Amino acid sequence: MTVAVALLTIALVIVIALLAATGAGKLARMDGATYPTALTRAATAFAAVITLAAAVAGALATLLA
Repeated sequence: MTVAVALLTIALVIVIALLAATGAGKLARMDGATYPTALTRAATAFAAVITLAAAVAGALATLLA
């Protein structure tokens, strides 16, 4: 059961990160950025969401252990 919950949580975090990246890329294009610049902004947003999720998971693991 624990493995299933962990896998579902990881999948949810990845979906949220992809949605944030898509939004950042779309907003960059609407702002007039070129495709490479929009892709860079999307990748930065994706990495930021994944990093934030890892930091929160680490903090919670420390508190709950």
